[in-house]
Amino acid sequence: MNKKTKALKSTETVVAEAPVKEIIKQEPVVKKPTWQLKDRIYVLKEGLSPLTYTIKSSNIYYFDQEKGYERELKYTTNQKTPFVDEFVGDSKLEHITFEDGQLSVPKSKQTLQKLLSLYHPQRNSLFFEFDPAAQAEDELDMIEVEVDALNVAMNMDIDQVEAVVRTEIGNKASQMTSKELKRDLINLAKKDPRLFLELASDENIQIRNMGIRAVEAGIIKLSADQRTFMWGSNNKKLLTVPYEENPYSALTAFFKTDEGVEIYTAVEKRLK
Repeated sequence: MNKKTKALKSTETVVAEAPVKEIIKQEPVVKKPTWQLKDRIYVLKEGLSPLTYTIKSSNIYYFDQEKGYERELKYTTNQKTPFVDEFVGDSKLEHITFEDGQLSVPKSKQTLQKLLSLYHPQRNSLFFEFDPAAQAEDELDMIEVEVDALNVAMNMDIDQVEAVVRTEIGNKASQMTSKELKRDLINLAKKDPRLFLELASDENIQIRNMGIRAVEAGIIKLSADQRTFMWGSNNKKLLTVPYEENPYSALTAFFKTDEGVEIYTAVEKRLK
């Protein structure tokens, strides 16, 4: 091997491929909600407010999902846990008593707070933890829904007003003035804004109301046995009501068919 060849070899650079690292995707860590140290208030449900009301503080059980079995609970004054299987030494049972429907538990009594908030079998059925912030948020949501409902009610045309009011008072709506209908509509929006918004957006209510008005005006007839709809002018049959179905529900469904749409359009023109 000549010197020139040796020199070339000595200057050659060997490039080693770097090992490919396997990328392992890690599952996102779901953090469990942390327990907050604070004073808590518990309130009896359904407006119960006797001078004193004592709930169970022993012989109660909680099913532990992680351990897979029921664990006995007991409220004591000398243990750091409400779980009997974690007690150390003797236990001193203590009563849990509400006064005037409420029980205030300071943050220093963590055992009682956790028993009432997390484990007691009667939580949310007999009593609940009162949360002022959550209540304010719920009340604000309700106010916003009511405002939305009132805005919809104020801008609704009279035919739709009658359709919605009819769902509440029936055929009396036909004898009411437009102002009476509007008044009842606004009262409904205030009383149950969520229900009102559902009714206002339900196209079937408007169609059903049109069918009722058509029968009241004699444009369409409903037989005495409420099984057949006919044209008022010539008694030509339009629809046979299926067995055990409300006639106006059947008429509403019919108006949404290809044949029924033409009839609905004709009825709508005659009512205007």
